[in-house]
Amino acid sequence: MKTHDEKDLLLELFPRTARELYPDADGGPRPGGTLGLYRVGDEGKMALVHGERLVELEPVETAPGGRGAVMCELCKRTLSRGDALFYRVRDPRLPRRYHYVALCRAASCQKRVGPEALKALSDRFWTLPS
Repeated sequence: MKTHDEKDLLLELFPRTARELYPDADGGPRPGGTLGLYRVGDEGKMALVHGERLVELEPVETAPGGRGAVMCELCKRTLSRGDALFYRVRDPRLPRRYHYVALCRAASCQKRVGPEALKALSDRFWTLPS
């Protein structure tokens, strides 16, 4: 099991604070910044973090419409609706507008795809058409 020290945790969870506390080259910001999809609390919410960007994914109780298969937005695998988790993302420019996302239930999905897919998903929400 890998252990993490205080510096690693601060760099991952609070990059601005880490830059203030550790201004040296080792404690500075990571190349490319923080990137990941993290669980937030026990309510099923997820946070997609890409550098200074933060996108909150709110869980949707029921699968939106239809009975057909869906595709995981991250790993692009085809899933049955029972194997997928559905989230909604609030459009930052239009507070009453939401975009829906389907993701795998498997925790290994994020590890399987690598950082490029996470960046693409993050960019998708930051360049939403109006």
